[in-house]
Amino acid sequence: MERYNIKFNDNTKKYLQIYNHIKDMILKKELKAHEKLQPIRKLSEFIGVNNTTVVKAYELLENEGYIYKVIGSGTFVSSRNKNEDIKIEKDGIIHFDNGNPSTDIFPIQDFKNAINIALNKEDSSMFEYEDGLGFEKLRVKMVEYLKSSSIYTNKENIQIISGAQQGIDIVCKGLINYSDVVFIEEPTYNGAIQVFKSRGAKVVSIPMLDDGIDIGILKLKLEKIKPRLMYIMPNFQNPTGISYSTYKKKKLIELAQEYDFYILEDDFISDFKFESKDNRPLRSYDDKNRVIYIKSFSKIFMPGLRMGIVEIPNELLEVVLRAKHSSDISTPGLIQKSMYYYLENFSLEKYLKSVEEVYTKKYLFAKELISNKLCNKLKMKSLDGGMNFFLELPRGYSSHEFARYMLNKGVAVLPGTYFFDNLIDDRFFRINIANPSIQEIEKGISIISDNIDDFLEKYKYKLNDKSNILFY
Repeated sequence: MERYNIKFNDNTKKYLQIYNHIKDMILKKELKAHEKLQPIRKLSEFIGVNNTTVVKAYELLENEGYIYKVIGSGTFVSSRNKNEDIKIEKDGIIHFDNGNPSTDIFPIQDFKNAINIALNKEDSSMFEYEDGLGFEKLRVKMVEYLKSSSIYTNKENIQIISGAQQGIDIVCKGLINYSDVVFIEEPTYNGAIQVFKSRGAKVVSIPMLDDGIDIGILKLKLEKIKPRLMYIMPNFQNPTGISYSTYKKKKLIELAQEYDFYILEDDFISDFKFESKDNRPLRSYDDKNRVIYIKSFSKIFMPGLRMGIVEIPNELLEVVLRAKHSSDISTPGLIQKSMYYYLENFSLEKYLKSVEEVYTKKYLFAKELISNKLCNKLKMKSLDGGMNFFLELPRGYSSHEFARYMLNKGVAVLPGTYFFDNLIDDRFFRINIANPSIQEIEKGISIISDNIDDFLEKYKYKLNDKSNILFY
């Protein structure tokens, strides 16, 4: 009986805490298949709640298939025969070219419950236009969430956005005029490059070193050119996986103040530490109000929600708010309020911890496998976390030919040309492990390893043009 003992907190409804406690015992196999649960009255007396609270928890567990009732006998644990680690390859291809997370980590049922709670609480207001900055209660939750990353802000400085791509777009609409200069990392996210160019900006690329952007070259450029904005991903950068040192994070703040420009920080996975010594966002070091901080939930929650935030210095609030309004008026109330009630009633911290365990396991496994099987023939960028591995073919080889060759072998990789503004060399390719299972990662890397010698022998100096397809 003691295993049913629950220490209730004031932040979550009691029936949800009971539901989560019993669900965890089932998933951890502390409660076995077909084992009888405690009777409602006995359990309610033991944990000090009324019968109705336990009934609601049991109903939720039954609706999700964790338990079943037998009239006259009681309530029992369901048999859940699922192998959640093995994914079927739908098209026969192992996809290292797609950055979207695997759907089997999504908190589907909890979010369904959050939507139902939101509909019951908010009714028709779910479908009205929201305040320009976003649903106020959700912004308050985001202020609390950011504290875990040592970012201290106010709800008035947070704009709810429809994904990081929109965040980049509205910041550019508000700040960038024709012929303004934007500094970017090289390589970097292609979607950002396209937004800057669509605004008529002059894009200047600064190469990446193993500990972040090349500060020496950056200083040389700053002496000659004054940027309006600098776009960076300081933690587990896409596509290289590189993380900035603490020194470089602080140095960028100093340079932004000295040369009077803003830094647009794109943060998509700094919630997780991996092997990093410093996974704090750049914004957490900013005491000069120089960082515009975009936080995307696409890689850590559910990409289809198109949910994110941008945290904005006071002096830029009005222009970014106008840009957001001109884009789509506001992020849909259904999404915002469902997200709020998820944060209110379920544990995001607990969910993120489970995702971090999955991602870290994949990262460490893939890193060791790539190092052992591929790095005798290919070079890999030094990294200490994330989902991306950026590899380099020997000189004279084309990553597009390599991608085409490997696709015929059953493995899809992404040519690195999508991440460069000015293509100088087509030797790089990206492997992303967010979507494949451990089994697929092992199989995919092994296929590359088994075929790399054949490719290197047959395809030297066969070059192809860069495609215009966008990848995320």
